[in-house]
Amino acid sequence: MTPQEIEMKIKEIFEQNYEMLKLEGGHALTEDVRKAALEQVQYYYKKMRSVAERVTETEVRLTLPDQETKQGRKFSIEGVVDIVREDDEVWMYDIKTHDPDFIAGNKSYYEKQLNVYAYIFEKLRGNKLDHTAIISTAFNAGMKDAIFSRDSKRIEQELLKWNPLIDIPFDQTKVKATIQDFANVVDEIESNCFESPGLKILKDKIPGTNTIFATRVCRNCDARFSCESYREYAIQTGTRTQSNFKKYFEDYGSDTDQEEFITANINLEKINTQPEIPR
Repeated sequence: MTPQEIEMKIKEIFEQNYEMLKLEGGHALTEDVRKAALEQVQYYYKKMRSVAERVTETEVRLTLPDQETKQGRKFSIEGVVDIVREDDEVWMYDIKTHDPDFIAGNKSYYEKQLNVYAYIFEKLRGNKLDHTAIISTAFNAGMKDAIFSRDSKRIEQELLKWNPLIDIPFDQTKVKATIQDFANVVDEIESNCFESPGLKILKDKIPGTNTIFATRVCRNCDARFSCESYREYAIQTGTRTQSNFKKYFEDYGSDTDQEEFITANINLEKINTQPEIPR
């Protein structure tokens, strides 16, 4: 297929998936959001085409069954990965929607998960594995701003800089400890133990980024209004007046995020206020 034919095919599949998800979930996207989503898929394919063409197995399901927590709860670990076999090497890719800069700055978070996947793939399934990596489907900040600017030259420049593929080394000597971490989380969830991070963590920058935890994580948490740590953070970083505290409840993100939100909702309002055609 030619690049143009591939683009048309991607658009066709995108529309089919969108219609299916709309029927299943009962929710529709505004035209701007829908267009942005399609653009993200197209740019992602353009950047990752060489990897996509080498994938030999997609959505390989890996399962580590019959695990048990310290409190006697049974659980299994499951994951889905893509496999590339090229020459004498085998790569395992795990796809994430997380920011690539965040992934690159926090490889240890992802190393644990990939260690378990590598263990299942090699030890339980008897397959050879040489490398593991994360593929990020999210744009980095530069790519996102370039697309929002609609400057084609700037987009091409940022496309060259954007690196969605992050190598993550795997070390199977750490697998046992990682499985125990999973077990501890299972026990905490089942025991209704949901402790929020401390104030210091909320104030610290997330490794690999220039953004503090409270801005990057808490802003996207619906439970932040009932979180003691977040309330304390909001008071300490402002004043104790109601007006200044209120701004933390009205934090809508960066200027770009706000502009996208406003544009999308203006278009939605236009759709919702169209006069109904008499029948």
